[in-house]
Amino acid sequence: MSLSGRVAFVTGASQGIGRACALKLAAAGATVAVAARNQEKLNELVSEITAAGGKAAAFALDVTDEEQVKSAIKAAIAQFGKIDILVNNAGITRDQLVLRMKRADWDAVLQTNLTSAYLCIQQVTSPMLKQRWGRIINITSVFGQMGQAGQANYAASKAGLIGLTMAVARELGSRNITCNAVAPGFIETPMTDVLGDEFKQNAAKQIPLGRVGSPADVASAVAFLSSDEASYITGHVLNVNGGMLMG
Repeated sequence: MSLSGRVAFVTGASQGIGRACALKLAAAGATVAVAARNQEKLNELVSEITAAGGKAAAFALDVTDEEQVKSAIKAAIAQFGKIDILVNNAGITRDQLVLRMKRADWDAVLQTNLTSAYLCIQQVTSPMLKQRWGRIINITSVFGQMGQAGQANYAASKAGLIGLTMAVARELGSRNITCNAVAPGFIETPMTDVLGDEFKQNAAKQIPLGRVGSPADVASAVAFLSSDEASYITGHVLNVNGGMLMG
């Protein structure tokens, strides 16, 4: 499964799932533009990729800022000539029961998790249409499929990504551009580190495979959907959840 000659743009690439996706895509041969707010972590990631013989560049980016999205994607295309693969991974949580949730926390999560994906997709669409090849992959969540108490904003944003995925798949399919989503279950990341060992142990008991997932588990799914092997898959939500949600 080679991605040699392809160029990928990954948001939220400084840690967790985004970082794993960048490493996996680079290992498969893709040139990777890594984007996030933390320039220092991005530089470390680029160094790791280049040390392994890959090619990458860092682009400091706040995905909620439309002008920054435009300039970062434009800069990546200027440096690498194109973008073949877009991975919309950037995401945050601002957990609270809906009764007490502040409007600012609702807006922040929707802007970061959902609106940013729309902004990035919009910027890569014209170049992908011209080259008649593209892969768009949105990182959603099992909680966008089944809901989660205390995460009305997060669940809504991730469910919205699924609808966005299907709409874009229908719009761009005739030009050989696929759009799919990957829905991780409980994954060991900095976002879940704060939940504590007891919570994680209880969560693992609800998962048929008996363990929480790793960022690499998600990255493998992203790499597959980025490849020619997945050329007849679009508008699909690929569950990577250890059996936490089936059907």
